[in-house]
Amino acid sequence: MLTSFGFVSTALNLYEASPAKTMTFATYQKRDEKERTAQLLAITKNNLQRTLRVLHYCIAHELPLHRMSSSIVPLATHPEAAWDFLKETKKECKEIEKLVKKYNIRTSMHPNQFTLFTSPREEVTLNAVKDMQYHYDLLKGMGIEDRSYINIHIGGAYGDKPSALERFYENIKLLPSDVKARMTLENDDKTFTTQETLEVCENEGIPLMFDYHHYMANPDDDGSLEELLPRFVKTWENTGRPPKVHLSSPKDEKAYRSHHDFVSKDYVLPFFKLMSNYTDELDVMIEAKQKDRAVLQLVDELEKVRGFKRMSGGTILM
Repeated sequence: MLTSFGFVSTALNLYEASPAKTMTFATYQKRDEKERTAQLLAITKNNLQRTLRVLHYCIAHELPLHRMSSSIVPLATHPEAAWDFLKETKKECKEIEKLVKKYNIRTSMHPNQFTLFTSPREEVTLNAVKDMQYHYDLLKGMGIEDRSYINIHIGGAYGDKPSALERFYENIKLLPSDVKARMTLENDDKTFTTQETLEVCENEGIPLMFDYHHYMANPDDDGSLEELLPRFVKTWENTGRPPKVHLSSPKDEKAYRSHHDFVSKDYVLPFFKLMSNYTDELDVMIEAKQKDRAVLQLVDELEKVRGFKRMSGGTILM
């Protein structure tokens, strides 16, 4: 199984490379129109330049996957501050497009936990549609919307999972078809299990973003990995991409759901060995607090496992 790795948002080994500098609405209100516009644009351009630096870092370390920050554009969806962020950032967006396409970086984004489609409140759903549209528009502005994915969770259960799922199926109809086509759904560590999320993915034609740590924290009562993994792989069949997973390991037994700084090789090895029965290729997004340092350490450790062969900086043949 050819396994490719990546990390989330910023490279900690780079100096001041966070692409998520922001501006609060309170600060926005204190500025006059000219000043606030200039500051929003300056922050956005800075975040895009830092995204470019991180992409160059991925290229240098031969890491084929990268999840870009959702906070590149401050106040992009705020009802009183939304602005045309693509108009003045075409140069930076074009540079990102060139890099991503030249080096075939598999890009993605992950809106926050408030972007959900199960809420009984209409405004929450409308804001979720708006946020998904923002992510899609940013990717489209970069010219990479047809090769990137936007990952979310189903949402909260609000004390009644069947009703929440009914709302999801109804509310997701509000999402434009081109945005929905770039969407993935991830299983939760508390609420919707892998089995429940997988059923939604199969019904809606959405790829499942399988999170192994979440599965271990919130296992299915009626679904083993041997049953679930082939179905997970099948949701990716017509995407032109390998199935993709999120990997992390627990902080400790008491804080099992929390992410550790790094990823334990021993924690993920059983998963890799089982997964190799169902696919010849796998994409892995590392979700650890030490980000790039965690992925580089894990790949170094996996390279030493008997029968594993490092094919490039961030790719292991297992």
